[in-house]
Amino acid sequence: MQWINSFRMTFTTLVSYIPILATVLTCFFSVILARATLRYVEATDKGLALAREEFEREWSPDLHIKLERVSPTEARVVVTNLAKSSVLLQLLQLRKISHAVPFERCRLNDPLVGGMTWSSEMGKRILACTGKEFEGPIAACLTFYCSGRMFRTDWFRSQIQVRDGRILNLEPSNMPARRVRVIDRKGPERRRDFVQDVTAEVAPDHRDMKPDENFFVTGA
Repeated sequence: MQWINSFRMTFTTLVSYIPILATVLTCFFSVILARATLRYVEATDKGLALAREEFEREWSPDLHIKLERVSPTEARVVVTNLAKSSVLLQLLQLRKISHAVPFERCRLNDPLVGGMTWSSEMGKRILACTGKEFEGPIAACLTFYCSGRMFRTDWFRSQIQVRDGRILNLEPSNMPARRVRVIDRKGPERRRDFVQDVTAEVAPDHRDMKPDENFFVTGA
């Protein structure tokens, strides 16, 4: 009888430990499920970030500018829209690399569909920028409107040789265009883009700003 009573006590003790063991196992599996959930959330966030970046790269505006010689007295500006989104060309600027301020500005209002090319004769403006005697690099930049915002391309360079007011040579520079960043002086540096949002740095009070200087930033 004493052996039976001791067995009953042991069995009762084991039964009382079952809820404790169940609680420990529940906590253990809860921790495992929480870690799995966190990993799933991190993977989902990375997937969404990659999808957003791919979408932005696919639909972000991207224009390429090329200066080409047509004749000794004429040259052409060729603008190619490499993106899918359509843009509205607003301002073309020309300058020498040695000069910080653009020498020639041409206001435009021409639409450019994605994947298409726009060109215009700019021989007189290029010669006015270089003068009758010049040999060296010149740069062209475009300001355009797209998706409700105003953007500006990088300065695309070309090597030109002018003698006695005649264009002897005009070739695109082999130097790659610098990827222009979206201007945002507050906070961490953002991802670099091929175009620059010029509306981000407009001051609230710009009464002293001249109309032709709204979209100009020095540097090449």
